[in-house]
Amino acid sequence: MSEVTAEMVQRGRGPTAEEAARRRKVARDVRSARERLTSSIGLERAFDYELLRVYAQYRIGAFLPLVVLACCIAAASVFWAPALMGGAWCAGVLLVVGANTALSRSFLQQDPDALSLRASRRRVIVGEMVQSVAWALLVLMLVQVEAANARTFVMFVLVIVAAVTTMLAATVPLAAYAGLLPLCAATGALLCLSLEAESVLLVGMAVCAQLFFLFLSNHLHASTVAALQSRAEKDAIFGELEQAKANSDEARRRAEEANLAKSRFLATMSHELRTPLNAILGFSEVMKNEVFGPHASASYQEYSTDIHDSGLHLLNLINEILDLSRIEAGRYELNEEALQLAYVVEEGRHMMGLRARAKNQTFRELIDPTLPRLWADERALRQIVLNILSNAIKFTPPGGEITIKVGWTSSGGQYVSVKDTGPGIPEDEIPTVMSSFGRGSLAIKTAEQGSGLGLPIVKGLVDLHGGGFQLKSRPREGTEVIVTFPASRVMDALPPVAEESHAPVRPVRAA
Repeated sequence: MSEVTAEMVQRGRGPTAEEAARRRKVARDVRSARERLTSSIGLERAFDYELLRVYAQYRIGAFLPLVVLACCIAAASVFWAPALMGGAWCAGVLLVVGANTALSRSFLQQDPDALSLRASRRRVIVGEMVQSVAWALLVLMLVQVEAANARTFVMFVLVIVAAVTTMLAATVPLAAYAGLLPLCAATGALLCLSLEAESVLLVGMAVCAQLFFLFLSNHLHASTVAALQSRAEKDAIFGELEQAKANSDEARRRAEEANLAKSRFLATMSHELRTPLNAILGFSEVMKNEVFGPHASASYQEYSTDIHDSGLHLLNLINEILDLSRIEAGRYELNEEALQLAYVVEEGRHMMGLRARAKNQTFRELIDPTLPRLWADERALRQIVLNILSNAIKFTPPGGEITIKVGWTSSGGQYVSVKDTGPGIPEDEIPTVMSSFGRGSLAIKTAEQGSGLGLPIVKGLVDLHGGGFQLKSRPREGTEVIVTFPASRVMDALPPVAEESHAPVRPVRAA
């Protein structure tokens, strides 16, 4: 018969965490690929909209500087061109700049889901080209002017406008190309006015500078896309973290519900099981002791003894499960009082002495009789001692020795140490031994069968007292269990209880 593992149960309940993560990644990749296929620039729709949004913000922010730049250029052109022509040129530039700014504001005010990104991108490209044409018309002023300084001024203006245009339209590369084309054409047209070597050199340098600005614009676009992708990945991670937190909260809620159901089940079943179990124990003890007369067959008495022993074993198992459930649920209440740790250990050793003598085992005691009292729960402390002594007797071979130590810790607390000469536990099996119903492979082969709840109960009770639990074991060298209690539970270390003192009232005599 094949064993049903936790992994198989998890698969039956649904996909594992790794499988769910892989499915989410595949779905995200498919959605991203679908958006890239429907996009005109090869990016997801969210990236496409974000690039246009950044462009619109750049354009709105550059409105006032461009107006100032156009007015300054028109004012400077008065020195070498008619004022009417400069004013007309400035009015045209301001009209186009204002129209582009209005389109950018309208774009930002619309619902992103209802926008047609292709149409918006076409409007941006056309707007950039028209605006660059308006700036490039500055060359027409040089038709009636022969001054070399005027050509140099216009060339300088065209280079500045090219730099501004490529930087503002960097997030829409086609708009940057469309905006730079009229400016490069206007700069090249200056060669028609003069073919001197100096003019050719200046025009060549101006065109190279404009192309360099276009190169910088492409790099700025790549950096913006990389930043958007990084932000999208970060948002996706945050989304996955939120989903994981929601899943964790849901799993914790289900675990709490399951724990509550388990507690209710154990509370109900403990009553339902103990009622018939008490009858089994009582009647089997009557039959075992032959209270109403001897049995007709000697085997009946042996069967009655087996029934009684099995009932006791089942009762102990039920009690251990209930104790562990209360400890794990945090419902184990401590009834603390002042106790002598050495006396509790000695009492436990006396109770387990019969089992040890049956296996010809000996106790070696190193107990400090001067230890002060300990503030602890007597029932829990006795259960701790009995559990670790029971394990030591169980796993120690016949004729072995069990060493019991009780004394001070280095921090001023008290400790109990029980060391046996049994088979020991491999290091990799210690976590299994400390888990509920866990037993080591070597111990199963060489010792009596148990429920595997003794050590978990001991550790839980020790934790309730704020103490420490340590298990040291090596194969064929035995096992040592050390239980420590903090110094705050030693009676000599506890501060005295302060009582309110009332000073005697002296009678006041009347004068």
